[in-house]
Formats: sequence, structure tokens, C-alpha cells
Amino acid sequence: MGDSFTEGIGDPEPTSPGGHRGWADRLAEELSKGHQDFAYANLAIRGRLLQQILDEQLAPALALNPDLISISAGGNDLIRPGSDPDALAESLDAAVGKMAASGATVLLFNGPDIRDTPVLGLVRGRVAIYNENLRTVAARHDAVIADMWSLRELSGPAMWDDDRLHFSPLGHHRIAMMTLEALNVPHRLEPLEPPPLPVRTWREARTEDLVWAREFFVPWVLRRIRHQSSGDGVSAKRPTPGPVFGPGSAHRG
Repeated sequence: MGDSFTEGIGDPEPTSPGGHRGWADRLAEELSKGHQDFAYANLAIRGRLLQQILDEQLAPALALNPDLISISAGGNDLIRPGSDPDALAESLDAAVGKMAASGATVLLFNGPDIRDTPVLGLVRGRVAIYNENLRTVAARHDAVIADMWSLRELSGPAMWDDDRLHFSPLGHHRIAMMTLEALNVPHRLEPLEPPPLPVRTWREARTEDLVWAREFFVPWVLRRIRHQSSGDGVSAKRPTPGPVFGPGSAHRG
């Protein structure tokens, strides 16, 4: 369950449903190894706010009677002016209670430390408050926390997509590793070394910033003003459970 992060935006893969792989697909590929009856569904849709995720995805997720259910939600809310991390956590708490009552292991994601990230860094304080609230929610319902805030590698520019809003394939891979470790699941994933960054002059760096603002930041702001979402008209890429057929899957034929 979730938004663009769990859908896998920033990690393009033509052979994956929806054209994106992401940390969740990578996690499922590892979990599927040695389990022929493994099935995986991904209900996440880019751009969704917390309440939309709960309204649209919670009931379908519970109807699947999952052994493991993950939710990463609230990030799109936190970057909006006037958002309340305490109120968001209260809404999530009730939903996590329902997930835990189903008997599934519940996996929660806190937010990364976005101190050095353009635009997103402005809401670092709200993310920190929300993260602390998530720890309380997790403790109350015996949920597992995938701790992105402590994953310092995510501060590196190679971990982020060109839009500087989503993680790159390298970032998704590292998050999948961290998540497997949080779940105490043995795996064979190895850290990937980012390519060396080219040496840029001050002028080149400023030019890149202007290109980024024109191609990514301005359209993002316009969508907020027009009350539009990148997920308008988009449906879940894996609405029903099924085997994993991906680059790292045991079921790949």
C-alpha cells in the first residue's frame, strides 16, 4: 500500500508491470526465492495522499488475507503547506490497528532525512515529527519499522532520480536491502557502488538546477495549484496477488 515510492517510480523496468520495479518488487523477488506458492500484490498509486491510500487500498489489501502488509503513506501530505504530522499519524494508527488485527505482519516506513534535498528539505522538521509518531504507532501494534531516516547512504545524489523527488534504481535497491534486514530475512543482495560523479563547474551546476526547476519542480507546483495529481487516471500495477516475474525473481522463466 502506498504512493509513488512503493509503486517504484524512479526505478524504470520495462519487463515489470506498470514499467517500474522499485523497492517493493525487489523485496518480493527476494521473498519469493524458495517459495513456489509465493504471491505478491502492489496496490500503490503515485500521488496519493494518506487518506486516499486508506480509503482506496486498505479494504482491498485486507481482503487478500496477506501474511505481510506494508504501508508507506503521508509523504505527499507532509510536503503540502499546513500539514499536521500528528493528525496524519492518528489516522494511520487506526488503519495499522486493523492491519495488525488481521494477523498480518505490518511493515511501516518512516521518511528519509531530506536535509540536503532541494524543496523537500524545507519540510524536514515535519518529517522528523511524523517519524517519531510512527515509532509510537509501530510499538502499539507490534509493527516493523523500515528506518529510512537512519539510512545515511540515501543522502548521496546517486540515490535520487533526476527529478530529485523519487529514488533512483540504486536508492530502491538499497532500501530493499534495508527492508529485508528490518524483517530479519536472509538475502543475497549486495550494496551497489554509485558511479563517480562528474566534476562540474559552478556554472554547470546552476544550469542543471535551472533545467531541473523547469522540467520537474514547476510542473509539480502547477499540479498542486490545480489540485491535480500525477496519479490521476493511474491504476494499481499489481492489483491481484501473483508470482513475481522480474529481473531478480526465482520465478522468472
